[in-house]
Amino acid sequence: MTNMRNDTDHHRMIRTILGTMILVSVAIAAGRIATVTSAEGDTAFLSANDRSRWCTIASLVEDGTYAIDRQIEIANPIHRNRRPWGTIDKVRHTGADGKLHYYSSKPPLFPTMVAGVYKLVHLSTGMTMTAQPIYVPRLILALVNLPMLAVFLVATTAVIRRVCESVEGQVMSVAATCFGTMMLPFTVSLNNHLPAAASMAAAMAIYLSAGDRIAGAQRGDSLRVSACSWCAMGMLAAFAAANELPALSMAVFWGVLAVWLDRRSVIPMAGGVAVVAVAFFATTWIAHESLRPPYAHRGVGAVVAHFEASTESPDQQLATDVQRVIVDRGLVPAEATFAIKPSDESKRYRVFADDRSFALVRDETGWQLSRWDDWYEYPGSYWQDGRRRGVDRGEPSRWIYFFHMTFGHYGLFSLTPIWCLLPFGFAMSLRTGPPEYRRMVAAILLATLVCFAFYLFRPMIDRNYGGVSTCLRWLLWFAPLWLAMVAVAIDACVRSTLGRRSVWALLAMSIFSMSTALSSPWQSPWLYRFWQFLGWIDA
Repeated sequence: MTNMRNDTDHHRMIRTILGTMILVSVAIAAGRIATVTSAEGDTAFLSANDRSRWCTIASLVEDGTYAIDRQIEIANPIHRNRRPWGTIDKVRHTGADGKLHYYSSKPPLFPTMVAGVYKLVHLSTGMTMTAQPIYVPRLILALVNLPMLAVFLVATTAVIRRVCESVEGQVMSVAATCFGTMMLPFTVSLNNHLPAAASMAAAMAIYLSAGDRIAGAQRGDSLRVSACSWCAMGMLAAFAAANELPALSMAVFWGVLAVWLDRRSVIPMAGGVAVVAVAFFATTWIAHESLRPPYAHRGVGAVVAHFEASTESPDQQLATDVQRVIVDRGLVPAEATFAIKPSDESKRYRVFADDRSFALVRDETGWQLSRWDDWYEYPGSYWQDGRRRGVDRGEPSRWIYFFHMTFGHYGLFSLTPIWCLLPFGFAMSLRTGPPEYRRMVAAILLATLVCFAFYLFRPMIDRNYGGVSTCLRWLLWFAPLWLAMVAVAIDACVRSTLGRRSVWALLAMSIFSMSTALSSPWQSPWLYRFWQFLGWIDA
């Protein structure tokens, strides 16, 4: 009886320690949200990135539209030249009314969901974000981000407790989860990385729980995996991909892993994925009358006509032919006002017909007239050549980019040293555990390599480390998956004094790095700023 009581007390103590760390992490995030303010002190928005989403949310509830024209023109009541809602993360295209409007460049699904929360806040309090741009966004952030952070922490902790054998390994791994990654700083701002990471953590927890249940059923225990669990896993995997497109790779792997584990998971998993897919494409269509998200519109659209002209620039005859074709095909009315102007791209011109636009591109045989599909080209666009600054200019050398992605100023291992244990965690996890666990590890490793290569081989304009942010944020959704791998390595390291001290050192450095970003995730990494101070990087 005494041994049973001691065992119960032991498990309660472990749960208390782990639960306390989760509570402290959420409380820190709550405190930061309660005081979050822009540098100018007139909103709770921290960057162009989150302002882009806030504009959509406010416009949906207050104006009933996805267009953000009104929001980006709101002026500071004291400093009239300041636009506190202004954002560079916007696109411009023709709306349903036939006129040009500005829209957020972010996929509309998540902002639409947050707009539902804002609607409830508005109905309950009567306050609006445009009238109260500090306190209303803080309230929404608390209602949206704190539960997602809790899901990320609880689900990842549940996985860690499955893969770690020692109490010391569990405690140190959960400490890394709560304080050693950049997820905590990103909780104080509206972004797509937190929902993606939380969804991925929950999907992983469901998968491993399902594996345990199926193994138990095979031993004769009365355990089964419900269709609701598989459906939830499908929804979570798809929602992660809806927020982070490269996470689609892992979403596919989750589907394969689930079917490998239980063929009966196919229909409920597919149903869960379908729910998110329908919501994603429906909101995109309603917002933009396109099934592609805004960031996919960066070129020319369908071909309208081809002209066999030899001139290097449009002349009067070509302009007349272009106008005739556009009018004859009923694309614009005959009384429309036409103009042809140079585009940002070489050998490309923009044909204006009132609020409609077409692209006129010089090719080897003449001129090709296409529908305009570059939503990032508009007057004053930050994304035009010559206007981008800092890391947004892109890194010309892939070798230099690779270095800074790993051990440089935006490095995974230099900014979050606990990830240095990843290779050991993968190697150990691939050799131990039940088959379904090893298959999951292989899938995570493959997805990691694929996504890393995807970003490494992007065009120069996209080799910008995710822009001005406190880390290589595009890979943040891997955090729960990597933490599960790191936990295995930590569990092995704590068995020796040297290993334990090494983990402490890596964890301490990771927490230090995380703490430098608590004021805002939308700032250059501390290492980047330090290198600027040393003169190694041009400001």
